[in-house]
Amino acid sequence: MDIALEKASETNASLKIKLTPKDYKPEVDKKLKDYGRKVAMKGFRPGKVPASLIQKMYGKSILVDEINNLLSRTVSSYIRENKLQVVGDPIPNREQADTIDWDNQSEFEFKYDLGLASDFEVYFHQLPAVPNYQIEAGTQEVDETIANLQNQFHGHEHADESAEGDMLYGELTQARAEGEPFSTKTALPLNKVAQEALPQFIGKKKEDTITFDIQAAFPDEKDRSLATGIKQEEAADLQGEFIFTIEDITRNKPADLNQEFFDKVLGPGNVESEEQFRERVQEIIKNNYEREANTLLRFTIEKTLLENIPITLPDEFLKQWLLEVNEGKFTPEQIEEQYDDFTKSVKLQLIKNKIAEQADIKVEFEEVMGVTRQMVREQFGFYGDDSQMNETIDRIARNYLMDDKSNGQNYTNMFNRVYDDKVIEYAKTQVELQPQTVTLDEFKELVAANNNR
Repeated sequence: MDIALEKASETNASLKIKLTPKDYKPEVDKKLKDYGRKVAMKGFRPGKVPASLIQKMYGKSILVDEINNLLSRTVSSYIRENKLQVVGDPIPNREQADTIDWDNQSEFEFKYDLGLASDFEVYFHQLPAVPNYQIEAGTQEVDETIANLQNQFHGHEHADESAEGDMLYGELTQARAEGEPFSTKTALPLNKVAQEALPQFIGKKKEDTITFDIQAAFPDEKDRSLATGIKQEEAADLQGEFIFTIEDITRNKPADLNQEFFDKVLGPGNVESEEQFRERVQEIIKNNYEREANTLLRFTIEKTLLENIPITLPDEFLKQWLLEVNEGKFTPEQIEEQYDDFTKSVKLQLIKNKIAEQADIKVEFEEVMGVTRQMVREQFGFYGDDSQMNETIDRIARNYLMDDKSNGQNYTNMFNRVYDDKVIEYAKTQVELQPQTVTLDEFKELVAANNNR
């Protein structure tokens, strides 16, 4: 077998492979013998079909299959052993392949077009400093969070006059109806009343009556069902004017900042004063945004790598490869439109592979299992650490990774997730991180700006 790489440019090359009978014939002959032992043919006993007949019937297909398999292994091995930075897949020369005479040729020549990325290195010390944003929860964020918690753990109080958001209790009666009119004791939630109809319900007192159009006040069937206390399908048919006589008005009262409230939010005895409560709330806010800050840091590191490590790609080759591999799913215009995003993804993966090679980063099966176990815990709400639960989690995780229906994709996805995380964590230790404290609003602006790029 002869293999030769011919480079037309830094990013375009072709791989030529010449095969002689000694490269493929031993395996072809072996498979022909296997067929001879297994094939069942009328007029011959099992295993007694003449070799010449087996050759005539199956020889060509076996030859084609074996050479295709041999080529696939050879191309992959050559790329791996020579550490070629191939992008896309090798594209066989179709015209050359079509001229092959499989019945008469014994020597074959094949050609594959390769797209290569230009050579590059990752020198972390040459990269600019990366901002590492740390979110500071200010007084406003703490106040807003506490106010939301007070509303969440609210109590109730009676009101003399109705206001927006109140709950009205009383008698609801249909004004005019054929037959017996609809009538029930119910509660009208004013936060469900349509904005246009709301003024009719505001400023009312006990024993006042309100006449309103049921569908105008509650246009949503679910809200109409809630207000009348009947099934949604029945509430859908209600229409016309209704009269509501107010018997009571209740209003949500935010919880007081006292020990009972502190215990409900943070657990009994964890804080004993408003000052301690505010400190814990500030800490919780900061921790809640730590994940978002880490996500932005990851994005910024990737962006820094892309912008400071120049890589040239075989654009025309890749566009043609994308058309072929997607089998008519995309037009050339659509490929062109999405090409920039595609090349960023390719370049970033090449850079990460280079970092992994430099740092000797490897991913073990147990690491993949660990991440999968955590995913199972989160998805199924498994908490605790008893042996029976751990066995259940392990079984679900293994079944997910080894699921035949995914054709190995589940394992590949989880492997890539662990691999990617390890590369980024290593990069964090190599680049210069520049701590920057920002307010929550400033952080939100930074995230929005990056999302729009």
